[in-house]
Amino acid sequence: MTTITFVAFDGTRHELEAENGSTVMENAIRNSVPGIEAECGGACACATCHVYVDDAWKAAVGEPEAMEEDMLDFAFDVRPNSRLSCQIRVSDKLDGLVVHVPERQA
Repeated sequence: MTTITFVAFDGTRHELEAENGSTVMENAIRNSVPGIEAECGGACACATCHVYVDDAWKAAVGEPEAMEEDMLDFAFDVRPNSRLSCQIRVSDKLDGLVVHVPERQA
């Protein structure tokens, strides 16, 4: 199991255990993390699972693919560390991952 910490806009931390092979978004939904709406269910067809990857984890998570970059155009307050959580696959190398949830989703 991999530990992921979601930091809400108000600073509240939600730490959870995630199965390898799942996505960060799937785990947020399963654990009712506030601010992750995931309207498309993980199909990379919306931007309602937008998160900011903590700077310490940006290299480990990697850069978005072209389709994700296109969808990020629809996200609220996009930053250089913005990612769609449906596109981040959980693995051992992400144990301890910290992501921040934006003030609102697009």
